[in-house]
Amino acid sequence: MSERTILSEQTIFRNAKLADGSLADFFVTGGRFSAIAPAGKAPPADFAAVAPGTVDPAIIDLDGQLVVPAFVEGHIHLDTSFYGDAWRPHIPCTNGFDVRERVAFQARNLAGAAPMAERAKNQLELCVGNGSLVMRSHVMVDASVGLSHVETILAVREKYRDLIDIQLVAFPQSGILSSPGTAELLDEALKLGCDLVGGLDPASFDRDVNGHLDVVFTLAQKHGAGVDIHLHDGGALGLFQVEEIAARTKALGMAGHVAVSHAYGLGDIPADAVAKAGAMLAAAGVAIMTNAPGNHAFPPVAALRQAGVTVFSGSDNIRDSWWPYGDGDMLNRANMIGYRSGFYEDRELEAAFDVVTRAGASALGLADYGIVVGASADFVAMSAQHVPEAVVAVPKDRTVYRRGRAVAKDGKMG
Repeated sequence: MSERTILSEQTIFRNAKLADGSLADFFVTGGRFSAIAPAGKAPPADFAAVAPGTVDPAIIDLDGQLVVPAFVEGHIHLDTSFYGDAWRPHIPCTNGFDVRERVAFQARNLAGAAPMAERAKNQLELCVGNGSLVMRSHVMVDASVGLSHVETILAVREKYRDLIDIQLVAFPQSGILSSPGTAELLDEALKLGCDLVGGLDPASFDRDVNGHLDVVFTLAQKHGAGVDIHLHDGGALGLFQVEEIAARTKALGMAGHVAVSHAYGLGDIPADAVAKAGAMLAAAGVAIMTNAPGNHAFPPVAALRQAGVTVFSGSDNIRDSWWPYGDGDMLNRANMIGYRSGFYEDRELEAAFDVVTRAGASALGLADYGIVVGASADFVAMSAQHVPEAVVAVPKDRTVYRRGRAVAKDGKMG
């Protein structure tokens, strides 16, 4: 289909239930919301005039289904999942959680895995089927794999560009300083098309916080790229690194372009320290990603949001060498976040939903997001009375719309 034909298409969606409970009609032209009006109102005068001479607009009755913006998958690893591949039994660490040991298990498992492009496709289609149309994926870069993972996932991104928007993070899975040549590979990955530069536990992995962050932020400044750093270190050590990242972000004027993923240390410090850290992160414009993992302390979502911090989420690992879980469903992730955070009231459940939608869009710097006039018509329709019920019930009968076209239904692409 030509670009000319796409731009001429018009669709009217009737009887969509919005988050506030009202019913609305959507008028979509060329894949964007051209108008949103109370249900039953006539199309705006200029709707039919946008593309004169074309066929009458298609009309789709959403029949009172809850309609929400497409979900934001804010942290995933397209290159290392085994979803759709042979089952890999989980290998436990020998003495508690250890990043280096998990990286070694991952290398062993990947050596016998199905082709990366195939596994990435499986994971992408899983996420799209559940309603995620925006994604940030971390892609491994180190001396052992060079740029091969980046090159493969860049090709996958290009293939699926009309279906899902993907940001890629050049991720130093084996550290930077402790893996000679990785800094140069990160530089090349950004030249090839990665959008952000990553990092990994500057203190415990590379044992040089300043040296590690020097590389990350220098590359970010050089390429005009964002930053998203994996930080597993807990307690005071984790907090210290969060403080260092926030200080650099503020000094370099990079507010809104830096995220810390996991930040376990924020989950095992006293409440007064959390409040202080929250104020610092909000002032610096550093976002925090959590997937509310089952066996780790995780950042206190409510306290950080109250301080003004952008807290977003992602599936992280889906059936890979780190754990066997993961379903690529960000609505279910909101449920997990709410459950583990002790969210019971409707306003709290709405906050959990916000983490996987609006807050995720903010963290990823998306200007073209939401059910608003002018935005891309990317949305999910489901059977639920309202957002709190959706978070609790996690309905699977969903239809996913990309630029006003249905691309998935009931979890399946098609």
